[in-house]
Amino acid sequence: MNILLKQVLINDPHSPYHGQVQDILIVDNKIQKIGAQLTADNATIVQEEGLEVSAGWVDIFAHFGDPGFEFNETFASGAAAAAAGGYTRVFTLPNTKPVTDNKSLVEYAAGQSRHLPVTIHPLGAITQKTEGKELAEMYDMRNSGAIAFTDGLSPVQSAGLLVKALQYVKAFDGVIIQIPIDKTIGHTGLMNEGIISTQLGLPGLPDIAEISMLKRDIDLVRYSGSRMHFTGITTKTSLDLIKAAKLEGLSITCSVTPYHLFFCDEDLQGYDTNLKVNPPLRSRADMMALRNGILDGTIDCMASHHFPQDWDHKTCEFEYAKFGMNALESVFAAFNELFPEISNERLVELFSLNARNIFSIPVTHIQENAAAEITLYNRKKQSALEKQNVKSKSHNNAFLNKALQGKVWGTFCNGQLTTNQ
Repeated sequence: MNILLKQVLINDPHSPYHGQVQDILIVDNKIQKIGAQLTADNATIVQEEGLEVSAGWVDIFAHFGDPGFEFNETFASGAAAAAAGGYTRVFTLPNTKPVTDNKSLVEYAAGQSRHLPVTIHPLGAITQKTEGKELAEMYDMRNSGAIAFTDGLSPVQSAGLLVKALQYVKAFDGVIIQIPIDKTIGHTGLMNEGIISTQLGLPGLPDIAEISMLKRDIDLVRYSGSRMHFTGITTKTSLDLIKAAKLEGLSITCSVTPYHLFFCDEDLQGYDTNLKVNPPLRSRADMMALRNGILDGTIDCMASHHFPQDWDHKTCEFEYAKFGMNALESVFAAFNELFPEISNERLVELFSLNARNIFSIPVTHIQENAAAEITLYNRKKQSALEKQNVKSKSHNNAFLNKALQGKVWGTFCNGQLTTNQ
């Protein structure tokens, strides 16, 4: 497939064409030529005012449900949702049935990329069946394609087991991903514990459940000398702890979801089950602190925390609704709506470059003779995700029908051009 991108703004700090508006010719999955007024025979022409291009975006935490929960999402539908959201690579959670805790299931998940417009990077489980009792065979899974290790929706509670995992992956410079939640604190909580939860009469999940676990895990990283990535950070105190750990020189990175940046517990006053997520939406002060963390560089990357749920488990009383939000298709527009003035360099760091660096994914730059793996987007064009256009099998997305500034045009990955036109 030959593709000619006309007059696109190149956003790639490592490209000699960074910040320039140029034509880009892609031939046989490679960037053949970059220049002004290019022409090509038998090429698909892509042209739109305000179009920008960067190295393909990476999402580090998404639940596709296959195998076992295909009624929520399959690899095909998840990949379609990811491509629509501008992603060319997605890390998929091990919380499947059976759990992705061995090399066979890692190979199964990794093999799904062959015919999809998105590269699937399976996350291997830290513990067998994510039960938090015995370590899984992480070395075998690493050799079979596991990009990193996490128990996903069931974060490791045992300090002794987690420090063993950190020591184990250090041998091959692996990364542990953890949502910092102490499940023994507020385990019946449905939302952030505070004034709003009291007013709504809902049991609260206190922020100490996150903060205490984060403190513990930072201590374990300090002891082991290994690498850990914290995802789903929700509080100001957590950000302060991470910032201090980074200044100390510990190998710690973190990510935040788009909905924790966009919403707070005040938005739950309408009992919208799409906003029932875990970790929960915190206070307005915490939300604003997360936004500052984006601007000051404390937060390393965006993570969709794409947790699709079927209709039955979201269209019900708040108490009985399952946690989780469908998010892949709305991350960019939600982010760009909040940060319209953020630099192109910082945006590409958060969506692509930092994740590639943290998890040792090859970076494909926008330069001649480089492999073509790109995301096309428009920061000035308004968009609204409508139900009939959702690519995911599920629709539990609180951003549906919200007019937001920013639109993903499409992606080119694995030889496939995917567009939202």
